[in-house]
Amino acid sequence: MLSKESKIRVLENFYALDYIFFGKPLKKVDSCCPLVKEDYISIKGALLSVFIEMTKMVNHSPDTLEERMSTKRLLSNARAYAKDARQASRVVVKTERARNDIKRELKAVIKEGEDHDIPSLIENKIREKAFRLAVDNLLIARMLNESKDIKSLNDWSGKIVEDSYKILRDNLCETANLILDSDD
Repeated sequence: MLSKESKIRVLENFYALDYIFFGKPLKKVDSCCPLVKEDYISIKGALLSVFIEMTKMVNHSPDTLEERMSTKRLLSNARAYAKDARQASRVVVKTERARNDIKRELKAVIKEGEDHDIPSLIENKIREKAFRLAVDNLLIARMLNESKDIKSLNDWSGKIVEDSYKILRDNLCETANLILDSDD
């Protein structure tokens, strides 16, 4: 069972994900494709469901809240956490290792043989990498900092949950990218 503080953290993350990708709540994002927005919401829900399993596994124990959490404060925290996560991802995406990862992804896509708009493809791959890093920073880094048993993620069930997380995170980032591309 999750503590009240862990549940609040999940809610903050639910809203913070939208701020990471769009800089505003999803309902304020114009998109030509409502089905893509529905997919985004479904994937986000599945990702947070896996995140909840991870928080249970690592014995998530954030600091106890001394006061009630208002909606206004929850959204303010979500914006601040998203801003911090985006800033941290900007720093990491500029590293040599991140550049090599992006190059490897680009080569794999180009090898598929389809006709691509290379500058657009490069921009999308950089954006996706930055999004993945920001989501990991928001969800995983904070969770691990506030947990008591992080080694539980190293066992068999932990690896399965982690793999599920990565698949859903990547799908969420791709879907967010589709929404942003349709917004142009």
